[in-house]
Amino acid sequence: MPKHKKGGTKEKSKEFPLPNEDEGTILCVVQQNLGGGFLQVLCTDEQIYKAWIPGKMRRRVWMREGDVILFLPWGTRDMKGEVVYRYSRDQVKKLIEMGLLPEEMLEEVLE
Repeated sequence: MPKHKKGGTKEKSKEFPLPNEDEGTILCVVQQNLGGGFLQVLCTDEQIYKAWIPGKMRRRVWMREGDVILFLPWGTRDMKGEVVYRYSRDQVKKLIEMGLLPEEMLEEVLE
């Protein structure tokens, strides 16, 4: 009889979410942590938004100035929205190679 394996090997997914015009998501760079679960972010559309960190990410995903995030604007006049995903350094390099994120944005925030 064959031996049964307990638990399968899980491969880490190398795919990550990309900005999508149909969903309305935008790439942004964190400028400042405002406190209370909010960030000030500079997006690729050259607008400054106030980003809310949802509860499922609040204590699991830490965000610092200069981090690249995927942002979903709420479509209100007060320029607010929520964080959908935070990209790792390797993923940011891939976004730059794909031409989705200009390098100048990262330099402006880190100065």
